[in-house]
Amino acid sequence: MTEELNTQAIQAFIEEPSLMRRLFFGCLVPILLAQGLWVRQSVPKIAEATGPREGVAGRGKPIRVLVTGDSSAAGVGAPVQAQALMGCLLSRLAVNFKVHWKLIANTGWSTLDLHSFLNTVPEISYDIVLTATGVNDITSRQSTTTCLIKQIKLVKLLRKQFDARHILISGLPPVHRFPSLPEPLRWCIGDRAKRLDNAIQLWSREQPDCDHIRLDFPVSTENMASDGFHPGPGIYSLWADAAAAAIRARWS
Repeated sequence: MTEELNTQAIQAFIEEPSLMRRLFFGCLVPILLAQGLWVRQSVPKIAEATGPREGVAGRGKPIRVLVTGDSSAAGVGAPVQAQALMGCLLSRLAVNFKVHWKLIANTGWSTLDLHSFLNTVPEISYDIVLTATGVNDITSRQSTTTCLIKQIKLVKLLRKQFDARHILISGLPPVHRFPSLPEPLRWCIGDRAKRLDNAIQLWSREQPDCDHIRLDFPVSTENMASDGFHPGPGIYSLWADAAAAAIRARWS
């Protein structure tokens, strides 16, 4: 696989917005800035899920699994790690595997923040790495090209630093349906999320060691966290189902 980062080649994976759409976005900037400030001030802050962040569980074929990323990887929206992404994935894998697992995640991390932190972690081999990052990139008004390049650099680091053999890249959630975001902010960020998610999916198809995990799950006040922005236990469960299915397809 090609490790060279060629910006021109990367552009082939990205569907850029039309001129009319860019002009429309430009007209909305004052409204979007005001709504973004309102959301930051009004959306309640939720703690990360409590519980252990590494261990061994299950019986069967031994595998080493790392889950890493932002607040969603850290389990914000679930009370305990057993109901968050790591715990839900572990419960599914432990049926058939002896899982040596670790969680490295923090609320607020962008993909660059995650890359920088993982660079400081001692090198250790993981068979499988599941990433969950990207939302904090699109909300900081980075271009789709910049966001995709950071995702690719993260994958390269996982290969080099952790000798990752199977990398599951979680897609962007359906931000255009998040109940906590007002319009037109919801539509604007949702559009950026969809374009980045499509780009990640197209790029990952050309990587033999990568799978894209699509997060197009039902969104409602019942299965979201109380802030209307993070997943609740129900969505974490569906997310873990999709990730576990991809792992079993390669490792069973």
